[in-house]
Amino acid sequence: MSRPGFEEVLAPNHYFDRNFNTEAAKILPGEYYVTGRDMLLVTVLGSCVAACIRDPRTGIGGMNHFMLPEGGGDQHDMLSSSARYGGYAMEVLVNQLVKLGANRNRLEAKVFGGAAVLRGFTTVNIGEMNSEFVLDYLRTERIRVVADDLKGPYPRKVYFYPASGRVMVRKLKSVHNNTIIDREKDYGQRLRTTPIAGDVELFS
Repeated sequence: MSRPGFEEVLAPNHYFDRNFNTEAAKILPGEYYVTGRDMLLVTVLGSCVAACIRDPRTGIGGMNHFMLPEGGGDQHDMLSSSARYGGYAMEVLVNQLVKLGANRNRLEAKVFGGAAVLRGFTTVNIGEMNSEFVLDYLRTERIRVVADDLKGPYPRKVYFYPASGRVMVRKLKSVHNNTIIDREKDYGQRLRTTPIAGDVELFS
């Protein structure tokens, strides 16, 4: 079966992965990628989470990489802004999948991340909050979760093949620099100073 040769993209880091002998796209915090082609999507997660969502019949799939903003002020304001941002990050991914031809009723998800790597840098456990949010969102939207690897102490590197649904996860138990933590701290700071995106109309 031939697959569409196009994609919606907000992930500019394209490369050829010599280890897996395939075209690949690296997804950084705040990015997503949706494609109908047979390729590899890669991301590295600390406290952030990634949802890998696909239509198993068409092979159209995508990945996002996001963190809920910690916010300021009282707890209610923090939860309200976090829910809005997280919902937006998920809805953009789902909308792009449907736009490329995925059937929303067939979508299935695999979710990863939410490690406690930012503990001490924030006033809440961001990884736990991210993990609980993504599972609650998918349950509410009736998107079946077929696999998850969330929370825990270690960052993860995730490899996702949207065409087949295959995912490989590597726990990064020995990280020799602070790149992951620094990248997520910078991303978290941007979330505090950037207006949260508006509502997205979901395509059915």
